[in-house]
Amino acid sequence: MAGTLTLLEPKTDRSRRLVVLPEAVCMALKAHRTRQKLDRLVAGSRWSDSCHVFATMLGKPHHAATITRAFQDALARAELPHTRFHDLLHSAATFLLAQGFGLEDVKNLLGHSTIVLTSNTYGHVLEQRQQEMASGMDAVLGQ
Repeated sequence: MAGTLTLLEPKTDRSRRLVVLPEAVCMALKAHRTRQKLDRLVAGSRWSDSCHVFATMLGKPHHAATITRAFQDALARAELPHTRFHDLLHSAATFLLAQGFGLEDVKNLLGHSTIVLTSNTYGHVLEQRQQEMASGMDAVLGQ
């Protein structure tokens, strides 16, 4: 039915994987969990234990439009351009490749089935890195 949340199993076995989070993210999630416990106390018997990490003040899952609106509002407050929520995934992958992490590592983090998919999607970052490597060699060779 349109407009209803439907929880589905992951598409593939590879979709279930361990993702190690940066310490800053872990700290933010712990703080969020503390706030959520308070929400649960305030809601009392009205709390719906949906087991979602991000839930309403009554424990129910957020509607996708609510998350999109909150994300766009946060971008506007930070004076950043309109960005799709899904683009955060691309930003993270681009950042990691630009930092010198390998395609295989990024492929595994994203859950891509093949390194070809990762390479085709983020090849432009690798081209930038090649220019940086050439400039680094120029520096070593005295150019």
